[in-house]
Amino acid sequence: MTRKFFGTDGIRGRTNQTPMTAEIAMKVGMAAGAHFMRGNHKHRVVIGKDTRVSGYMVESALVAGFTSVGMDVVQVGPMPTPAVAMLTQSMRADLGVMISASHNPYADNGIKLFGPDGYKLSDADETAIEAMIEATPKLAQGADIGRARRVEDARGRYIHFAKSTFPDHLRLDGLKVVIDCANGAAYNVAPSALWELGAETIAIGVEPNGININHECGSTAPQALQETVVASGAHIGIALDGDADRLIVVDELGAIVDGDQLMALIGTMMAKKGLLHGDGVVATVMSNLGLERYLDGQGLSLERTKVGDRYVLEAMRAKGFNLGGEQSGHIILGDYATTGDGLVAALQILAALVETGKPASELLHLFDPVPQLLKNVRFSGGKPLDDVRVKAVIAEAEAELKGSGRLVIRPSGTEPLIRVMAEGDDAKQVETVVDRICEAVAEAA
Repeated sequence: MTRKFFGTDGIRGRTNQTPMTAEIAMKVGMAAGAHFMRGNHKHRVVIGKDTRVSGYMVESALVAGFTSVGMDVVQVGPMPTPAVAMLTQSMRADLGVMISASHNPYADNGIKLFGPDGYKLSDADETAIEAMIEATPKLAQGADIGRARRVEDARGRYIHFAKSTFPDHLRLDGLKVVIDCANGAAYNVAPSALWELGAETIAIGVEPNGININHECGSTAPQALQETVVASGAHIGIALDGDADRLIVVDELGAIVDGDQLMALIGTMMAKKGLLHGDGVVATVMSNLGLERYLDGQGLSLERTKVGDRYVLEAMRAKGFNLGGEQSGHIILGDYATTGDGLVAALQILAALVETGKPASELLHLFDPVPQLLKNVRFSGGKPLDDVRVKAVIAEAEAELKGSGRLVIRPSGTEPLIRVMAEGDDAKQVETVVDRICEAVAEAA
């Protein structure tokens, strides 16, 4: 079944265009509220947001939708996505909502939903809610309409939680850390948590104005972080994205460290302490072959899933793993969180930096990535991957890379794009294979 509203990570799009209009947001609130009205207790939803100017509009529409079906609303203001998941659990709420388009520009926005357990909704729940969006749920009687209130200490609650994941016997005294908050949801909580743990903190991307979220800052644009780390002589740099559920690290020399290297380090450290469940790590098909080979050399496995941190988490829960993530920097630490948490993952990296005494450039580069190339082909309609010629070219490429590389071809979950990725020991071969497939897809499209 093709879904109209939900994509790979909730609902997302250009603000004031379908599906990200105030009208649809209100209907989402009504539908999600009605879907989670289970039992006779007074129902509650926690709503957080990032710093986009459109967050006010979407929040107000959602509040109207939820209260109209009888659900009370707790508004926590700008907060990281993982903070909303955590607060949903701790407040015994029936539902959590994060208003954010993550790493996208300010003109986009999105709605992410969490169940009462703090986990992102299943496909079945999203499908049920989607069906109700276009069929108005039963509205509450006057006396049963929900109430809305703001919780002022939500930031402090999340900072306390994040710090609790850092080893009690360690401090960050003497460590100079640059933190780039992307002018997003963590602009207040992340620098505060690092300062409270003793770090000398240099914060950038902490002046949100509604339209500068992710603009030339954060995990998708780490150039400013690289320059600041080198210029200030910092030991390490941390870049979060707009809703702070992912991170990218910069070492003291200014080199970027992606999620694959971070998972390699965290996984190795956990394994040495006997804390790694499942004897391995869960990652997506996009993670580098170098990570897989490194883990294998450590006696650990790499379990792969399709793209999307929700699928990583599903595999972790189903197979008993407590570490997973994506190359893009979503790191899920199952012992602490129900979703990716950039700050919590960063604290594990900082703990390793303090414990080992090694420079970040040595600590965070555990393997040489295999040459990898990703290109996108835009199409206007149809299913180019079903074309006979495209299938033939893909089959040839798979045979060519067999034993020395991998090929991953998939349609984007959010845009009309076909993503073509190949990796292998021969960089020239990888480039040739990707170009050949892209050309075939473009012709078919």
